[in-house]
Amino acid sequence: MQTSFKRVIAGSVGLAALAIAGTSFAQTATPAASKAAEDRAVATVKQMTPAEKTILTHGVMPLPIGPNPPKFPDDAVPGAGYVAGIPRLGVPALTETDASLGVSYVFGIRKDGATALPSGLAMASTWNPDILRRGGAMIGSETRAKGFNVLLAGGANLMRDPRNGRTFEYLSEDPLLTGVLVGNALQGIQSNHVISTIKHFALNGQETGRKFADVQISDAHARESDLLAFKIGIEIGNPGSVMCAYNRIHGEQACASDYLLNTVLKKDWGYKGFVMSDWGAVPGLDAALKGLDQQSGEQLDPGVFFGDKLAAAASSNPAYAARLDDMNKRILWAIYDNGLDTHPVSKGGKIDFAADGAVALETAKQGIVLLRNERAALPLAKTAKTIALIGGYADSGVLSGGGSSQVQGEGGPAVNVPLSGGGEWSPFLAQAYHRSSPLAAIKALAPKAQVFYRDGRYIADAVAQAKRAEVVVIFATKWASEGFDQADLSLPEGQDAMIAAVAAVNPNTIVVLETGNPVAMPWLDKVAAVVQAWYPGARGGEAIASVLFGDTNPSGHLPITFPASLSQLPRPALDGYDQLEPNFMGGPPTPDAKLTVNYDIEGSDVGYRWNARKGQKALFPFGYGLSYTSFDATGLQTDGATARLTVKNTGKRAGATVAQVYLVSRSGAQLQRLVGFQRVDLAPGASRKVTLTIDPRLLADWKDGGWTMPEGEYAFAIGKDAQTLGTPVTARLRARHWEE
Repeated sequence: MQTSFKRVIAGSVGLAALAIAGTSFAQTATPAASKAAEDRAVATVKQMTPAEKTILTHGVMPLPIGPNPPKFPDDAVPGAGYVAGIPRLGVPALTETDASLGVSYVFGIRKDGATALPSGLAMASTWNPDILRRGGAMIGSETRAKGFNVLLAGGANLMRDPRNGRTFEYLSEDPLLTGVLVGNALQGIQSNHVISTIKHFALNGQETGRKFADVQISDAHARESDLLAFKIGIEIGNPGSVMCAYNRIHGEQACASDYLLNTVLKKDWGYKGFVMSDWGAVPGLDAALKGLDQQSGEQLDPGVFFGDKLAAAASSNPAYAARLDDMNKRILWAIYDNGLDTHPVSKGGKIDFAADGAVALETAKQGIVLLRNERAALPLAKTAKTIALIGGYADSGVLSGGGSSQVQGEGGPAVNVPLSGGGEWSPFLAQAYHRSSPLAAIKALAPKAQVFYRDGRYIADAVAQAKRAEVVVIFATKWASEGFDQADLSLPEGQDAMIAAVAAVNPNTIVVLETGNPVAMPWLDKVAAVVQAWYPGARGGEAIASVLFGDTNPSGHLPITFPASLSQLPRPALDGYDQLEPNFMGGPPTPDAKLTVNYDIEGSDVGYRWNARKGQKALFPFGYGLSYTSFDATGLQTDGATARLTVKNTGKRAGATVAQVYLVSRSGAQLQRLVGFQRVDLAPGASRKVTLTIDPRLLADWKDGGWTMPEGEYAFAIGKDAQTLGTPVTARLRARHWEE
């Protein structure tokens, strides 16, 4: 339902983005422009012939995959998707590319490169909406330069399981942090007159059985968690399209879920854009009646449902006829609202790789998280005499995540480790390293040191080199990809044993983690320092070296919880993992394929909220991050609508921290939720007053078809992280109830 209160709430999110980012809040298009785009769309639909009405509703994947790939139109660009335009009406074709981290490589078919942003988790570790917007603007500009006008970006699923293979693509486990960050990324992308999706809608929490995993979750739990993240992202970013997910929701495919697409997205939220399917996610024609507007990559589905079959249904069934007009109106609204017709793309645009690389570098620097730093082992002195680098192909590059989000720079990967088994999708499942060598970057910053590298495959060799080095830096890697989940939280290929053995002979052992998921650290108390670098993108080697030597003061904070063990998770055993084969972009599941995933176990208490409910201590909690300086946050005052506090740099170096405020109880009942955050840069001794706007949905429960805040005492606290909280401050709030 569209209500005036809904607009007030949307405004409060905008104010929150302003307070957090220190930047202006502006929708991609003004309400007047949006209304004008809608009026144009309605007028264009009236001019369409019956044959033209099914042109925009389906498309192909223009890649030479399969035994007999079809011939694609001349204006199609090799990439994720192509939807024909309607030249008679001035409607451009939609040329679509993956993904959230940059323009995808599609295993080098186009013979070009793009700038890879760091992984979603790395971007989220900045807690900086402005850097997300800058990154979005950068990859949006490269999207245009390569001839694409739709970017399949905007991953907004919450991390419900740390073993999820796509965790690296997404942002966090918290709806506020995810929503604000993804919304700003969408703004940046669409500032280039390209459409961005927000995806995968919704509750796409694991890759195991991803095409038939049936999520069980109540409406209230969904609205208070994953759906709230999407809602905030849509309010801020105004994406032209929503991409629905592979999984099922209460027995229905997400791309044919009347609940998700019609009730939540279109009716309750008043979303004007269109819903495109994920590739190979359309179960049948009736998905149109259930809210799907466009069939993507149709050759991966059992049939082309939104072409002739949809036209035939519309010619004889008024419900399909009305739905078809609405489908076209929504697609056209997204085209007009983002100016695709007035700002056409063309192939062969120029990319400034130096400038774009600088954006990737700054994002990586801000996203690196310092997890441990005993005896002030970091920053390293540039006068160090011998430094041993071990493992992780650190002589060549930095690891990236696999699947449809894979980006590579000019010349392709520095290292490419293929998986065995072959198959047409095997290039998507190769471990690839960006051409940004940590070895070269470290040598550049410590030119007088003897820096030598060993691959770390043999523990005895690693130990021997560690004995003769002043400092050891181990690059520990764990690859993740779309298509399958992680078996556990350990590092693969004996790396845990190697780290422990090296640390036993050299107390100055520093571990740099290049991972797409949380990992266990059985060697943690034996090493001097741990740096979480994630998948750090096109300039990751330089970013890591800058942090190690102190040219960059680490300021990243964890956007997800690192569990102490699998036993702390709501589902210690990943549903279906030991029964099902991985299936990356494979055909439809067998008719009897069944897998139930119960998200009502934790409900909306995802990640740190689950730990708070259970009284558990994480290995490293949500919001955690160390610095080479120190900070204090004090003086919390709140009336429940805003929170005010003072942040001071109490150390001797300039640096940045993240002010975090949590709801910690309501009328005496424990209830932990992040309600505000702001990244703050401070000189030594400097302080700053911070004001955060609190979105009332974060204080409320979903009940009786709307948001309900019971009257009572609401307690808030400053957090260094979700586990280290200050003295609570209370505010008495009145009861309220409102609709979306």
